[in-house]
Amino acid sequence: MTDAANGTNPESLPQLNVLAQYIKDLSFENPNAPRSLTPQEQPPQINVQVNVNPRQIGEGEFEVELLLEGSAQVGDLVLFKVELNYAGLLRVRNVPEQELAPVIMIEGPRLLFPFARQIIAEAVRNGGFPPLLLDPVDFVEQIGRAHV
Repeated sequence: MTDAANGTNPESLPQLNVLAQYIKDLSFENPNAPRSLTPQEQPPQINVQVNVNPRQIGEGEFEVELLLEGSAQVGDLVLFKVELNYAGLLRVRNVPEQELAPVIMIEGPRLLFPFARQIIAEAVRNGGFPPLLLDPVDFVEQIGRAHV
């Protein structure tokens, strides 16, 4: 069937579908509780790292892992550490080979990130701290760090 307005077949248009989203691993450590839960004289130093690991599962299907690591400390006192491996199963159709890496490495993580951000915020809050609200990530920078 073709679209009468522009004469294209909708099935031939580029498609990116999220088939599933899931937590592969989640870890929260509060190694110095209850001391870490008392008010501190200084604001904590927050460290956050984000990595993207794609892998092809089948024809046009990719698993994209979003690896988030965060920690907070005041001086030598570690307040918390949180690690999340959040993944999505993506189906990509009708995308030219030269555009496949940007779709997987930029658009895939962009779709998954809001959910991973929420999981991190809730894990930190449930650990007794104010939620760690991660800033949005520019995944365009990530494309040079990993390969499909």
